[in-house]
Amino acid sequence: MISIEQRKNRRDYIERILVLILFLALLLMLFDVLKVFFGILTFGLIFSVSFYHAFEKLTKLAKGKKSIATGIYIIILIVLLLIPLIFFTSSLTKHIKDIIEFVTRLKNNDVPDLPIAITGLPLIGDGISALWNNLQKSPKETIIAHEHQIKNVLHHIVTSGMGVIGTGIQFVLGIIISAMILVKSDTILQHIRLAAQHLFGATDGIVLLDTATQAIRSVSLGVMGTAFIAGIVGWIGLTITHTPFAIGLSALIFFLVMLQIGPLFVWIPVVIWTGLTGHTGMTIFLIIYGVVLSLLDAILKPIFIAKSGGKYPFWVIFIGVIGGLAAWGFTGMFKGAIIMSVFYTIFTSWLERKKLSPSINGVS
Repeated sequence: MISIEQRKNRRDYIERILVLILFLALLLMLFDVLKVFFGILTFGLIFSVSFYHAFEKLTKLAKGKKSIATGIYIIILIVLLLIPLIFFTSSLTKHIKDIIEFVTRLKNNDVPDLPIAITGLPLIGDGISALWNNLQKSPKETIIAHEHQIKNVLHHIVTSGMGVIGTGIQFVLGIIISAMILVKSDTILQHIRLAAQHLFGATDGIVLLDTATQAIRSVSLGVMGTAFIAGIVGWIGLTITHTPFAIGLSALIFFLVMLQIGPLFVWIPVVIWTGLTGHTGMTIFLIIYGVVLSLLDAILKPIFIAKSGGKYPFWVIFIGVIGGLAAWGFTGMFKGAIIMSVFYTIFTSWLERKKLSPSINGVS
């Protein structure tokens, strides 16, 4: 016979399971509601953590008035964001006009000759020259023969442009959300600390929270540091070749490197423009310089991020950044670094406890 107490315990057990199932269902529905805003909220979290100390200094300069500090913070970040976007939009508009003009000339069978700077390029010069000769002789047939490749290139240009604009909008909204977070940072931090301590314990909760914060800051410093260096190096190369709008193009390189698109989105059109103007030496120089710039972006970024990781080994942040970038794109660098850092912290803490437990047992 089952006693009354056993029945009560069984009923309590079933009720707990039902509550847990309902809670999980609620979490899934909450995920569906919030997943549209994950990108914006991620940017807001990244900005608020990265610029927390800068915002505190700005608040001190504003004599403790957070409303004034918030306004200055939003204006500065949005202006810094809009400068490269404006140059990008104007550059994209210019290229669209050039494409329309080129198509019009094709309809009239008026295809200009390629400069020697292009046809004389090593490895690819002969292939480009042969394609261009076919285009001059029979433009319509050549375009039809390469219609699939042309569509792919145009699709890539349009989708990349829309992707940059969409990310720029997310950046602006993320800046505004980060300002809202920073204004209420004391209250929000208190709630997050209490939640972390409740879930993971008084000590472990704070440690894991500090781990996630350090991971976000290290990735932010690495990404922005690399983008800044890429912008400066790009500006030096563009200035040497007397390229018009060198400062604007450098600002665009900074923005694109920060978004993980890379400098080639700017550099390749510059190389083509320089080649078409007949500057053979400058074209070759820009090609070599562009390769060096791309390698600089690829090599410096993980090194800077890992070096700014503080107490964590190089490989922990490096694997997190590369794996996260491959899995989730730009925000994935932060997610990957946080996941790897938290895992490393939990794993090393577990190992330390395992090492201590035999010695404690031996003493007892």
